[in-house]
Amino acid sequence: MPRISGDMVRHKLATRTFGQNVICTDQVGSTNIELKALARMGAPEGLLYLTDKQSAGRGRLEGRKWYAPAGSSLLLSLLFRPGDVVEPQQAHQLTMICALAMVDAIEHQIDLRPDLKWPNDLLWKDGKKLAGILTELEFKEDQLDWAVIGIGLNVNLDFARQTNPTGQGGNGGPPLFQTATSLSMILGRDTGADRLPILQRFLENVERRYEALHRGVLFHQEWARQLVGLGKPVTITAPDQTYKGIMVGVDESGALMLRQSDKTTATILAGDVSLHL
Repeated sequence: MPRISGDMVRHKLATRTFGQNVICTDQVGSTNIELKALARMGAPEGLLYLTDKQSAGRGRLEGRKWYAPAGSSLLLSLLFRPGDVVEPQQAHQLTMICALAMVDAIEHQIDLRPDLKWPNDLLWKDGKKLAGILTELEFKEDQLDWAVIGIGLNVNLDFARQTNPTGQGGNGGPPLFQTATSLSMILGRDTGADRLPILQRFLENVERRYEALHRGVLFHQEWARQLVGLGKPVTITAPDQTYKGIMVGVDESGALMLRQSDKTTATILAGDVSLHL
């Protein structure tokens, strides 16, 4: 499958900002690292950094990496400059619109609708990870200066056939075929040709939702309705402690709200969700 080019992305792309400036590479360590450096140099909002292979893609938690052979995935980062439109405490709204935009793009192209897992993953119905999102921010005084949001979507690969399918970058976790999936594995067919239309639809969805965000529309309720575990008992392993309770929603900042056995509601900013099956 040939590498996606900037001209291919822009061809018939119905956006004014997102994806109109594109950097494409054969391989890079991390699209987020590269785009953050460009953001600090004044790169324009909407700049898309796209690579065909990522050698040092990172997850939200330390030590977690993203496995993606050449031509197999959508590996990208987008630059946002929201200024005073997005309050610093609401920066996770940008993650939400990107997650929702990708879910909608996948459904539009191949009629599959993934679930969302708090705080930043796309899952298939069997609980296996389909995509991950990494949001990194920089502030200037009391304002959000820029946000770089990276996404890795497994499109056309079979983890069971990889010669080195070790989990989490070889850190001793389970093999990836036990924890991850791809669009081609779900459909049982080659999905290489779906990469570009999914990317274009994603960019159009991002721009539409971002414009709504500028008009004051917030997306935490729509995002929460699609979270795996909503209304169910879960365990949250947070950096400070472990919580158990019923997942009841998220607030505007993206913090998870958990109703505990003593009827109090805990607000959790970061952690991993485990469902009680």
